[in-house]
Amino acid sequence: MMGRHELREQVFRLLFRVEFNTAQEMEEQIVLFAEDLPAEDTVRAASEKDTAYIVSRCSRIQDKIVEIDKIIDDNTEGWDTTRMGKVELTVLRLGVYEIMFDDDIPNSVAIDEAVGLAKQYGQENSGGFVNAILGKIVKTGESNS
Repeated sequence: MMGRHELREQVFRLLFRVEFNTAQEMEEQIVLFAEDLPAEDTVRAASEKDTAYIVSRCSRIQDKIVEIDKIIDDNTEGWDTTRMGKVELTVLRLGVYEIMFDDDIPNSVAIDEAVGLAKQYGQENSGGFVNAILGKIVKTGESNS
């Protein structure tokens, strides 16, 4: 069974595929993604419950991408979602979703986790970029908590 951090990382990895696939292709991508998750007998194994959570969470984020992207665009100067790197955009989408639509995750945790993913998967200054945008979103009072 995966911990929250591992689950979030897997949601990020599946959500990243949205940028490269149509909605119809995402159905197949979900199947391929689930097949690639660590098996039950490994340390970071994904249970059926984990897989269902990852797919469901990614789907809920996808359903709100237009709204999430507008929030991102409204809180950036000189950038918009069409100009951002795919890693940064995906991390921001996940972070904005957690800040705006998930009451179970404190904003500080959502930001810390997003910054961590940006540092792990993005470029050298991705963490600071993500931190600044998510911090501004929280500061402007557009968050759930």
